[in-house]
Amino acid sequence: MRSSSEAGQQRVTDPLLTAVTSLLEEPLTSLSDDAVTDLLRDVERSTRMLTALTNRLTVEVIERHIPARVGAHGPKGFLTETLRLSGQEATRRIAAAHSLGMWHDMSGETHQPQHPRTAAALVAGDISADHAARIAAVLKRVPGSTSDPDFEAAEQVLAEHARTGSPDDIPKVGDAILAYLDPDGKLTDDGDRQRMRAVTIGRQRADGMSPIHGEITPTLRALLDPVLAKLARPGMNNPDDPESPSGNCEYIDRDAMVAAAARDYRTVAQRNHDGLIALLQLEIPAQRLGAHRGIPVSTILTMSVADVERAAGVATTATGGTIPVAEALKLAERAQPFLMVFDHRGVPLHFGRTKRLASAGQRLALIASIRGCTRPGCDAPASLCATHHVTGWNTGGLTDIGNETLACDHCHALIHDGPGGWKTLVLESDSTHPGRTAWIAPPHIDPTRTPRVNHRHHPGELLAKALTHIHDRDELHQRPRKHPPSDSNAA
Repeated sequence: MRSSSEAGQQRVTDPLLTAVTSLLEEPLTSLSDDAVTDLLRDVERSTRMLTALTNRLTVEVIERHIPARVGAHGPKGFLTETLRLSGQEATRRIAAAHSLGMWHDMSGETHQPQHPRTAAALVAGDISADHAARIAAVLKRVPGSTSDPDFEAAEQVLAEHARTGSPDDIPKVGDAILAYLDPDGKLTDDGDRQRMRAVTIGRQRADGMSPIHGEITPTLRALLDPVLAKLARPGMNNPDDPESPSGNCEYIDRDAMVAAAARDYRTVAQRNHDGLIALLQLEIPAQRLGAHRGIPVSTILTMSVADVERAAGVATTATGGTIPVAEALKLAERAQPFLMVFDHRGVPLHFGRTKRLASAGQRLALIASIRGCTRPGCDAPASLCATHHVTGWNTGGLTDIGNETLACDHCHALIHDGPGGWKTLVLESDSTHPGRTAWIAPPHIDPTRTPRVNHRHHPGELLAKALTHIHDRDELHQRPRKHPPSDSNAA
């Protein structure tokens, strides 16, 4: 039975759901081209207005402290878990609510949106969430010393342009406004630069490459330039030239350097890339970084014996990436080797310890077998994870490899007995994934409290299961019947 508040909420949304359901069932073939175009415009306007409503609801969730009451890890965690959003989308919605929503202070006084003209255009359905996000990106670059009237005028111009233009045009308009507000760049101060600093390494693609972009401060530029001047100079650290001077060469023969530079056909960008590899392969930075989560700060590679024997396939890293086995073997030539034996299920064989903290060897075993956080849906790699006792140390759980798993700091904090707490258990031998760690979500995420396993770090097992199902289905359809129906029984 629904509570009175839930029933009231259902009555509020009933007309909306009824209208959308009716439109989905409405046949469109009888509509003229003009009618289809008009319907498309009306649906788009409605969608934009609903985005404004979503901003209001996000503000309500945050101001009521609903995430804390259900034990979620902040508003972002609440949105990703409750609405099954991506982390990027949850972050975008929270940012939109902060810039376009009306907030209240402790006394209950209402404060207008940071970008009021943009918010009004969104409420009217004249602009989209994409318009609003690009306007916010431009306004973020406005120097902090800009006067309030100038900032207000800039937002007004952008919002009015967005009502009739494409989101793609907003950055161009923004550049013109910024050039007018700060033509010689003198208004930008260190606070503005710190606000804009960012280096983003995107997700690794299927081809193994990863995009990187951002803006660096004068400090990082000053530290990076002399390093690249040496390690990325023409002829240095050229992977295509076996005679190229490499590493931290204290003395380089001038004639050899000139000859190597003459053979160097890399672009500046490619030389910078190879120079950074040379920097990170030096032993000095690794020695000074010490240890991280009980093991040396170093690249940890996991590969199968079969892939090593045929020099094919990929190795996985503790940070969740992949690298071709041939390249991994080159890296491993200078690395300290570790050997870990697994059983047929991919679970490390017994590795016990009488202390609470896992040893470096146990962590290496967990990294190799589990690869990342075990909470369903979490993609945090092993390098960002802590060792978690499935059965708690305080309740008699041993520091044995069979009672240990990986959990990132955020997910680790979710395991508790209070409201919104998660539970963990090791699956029995008769389960689909014996020996794996299963997580039980709190009721606001999964009312059934079904133990679930994270497959994000083991995509191959889901693919294998799907292929097995397909092969079984195809084999069943191709198998001849032992007792074909007789003509008399045929319908």
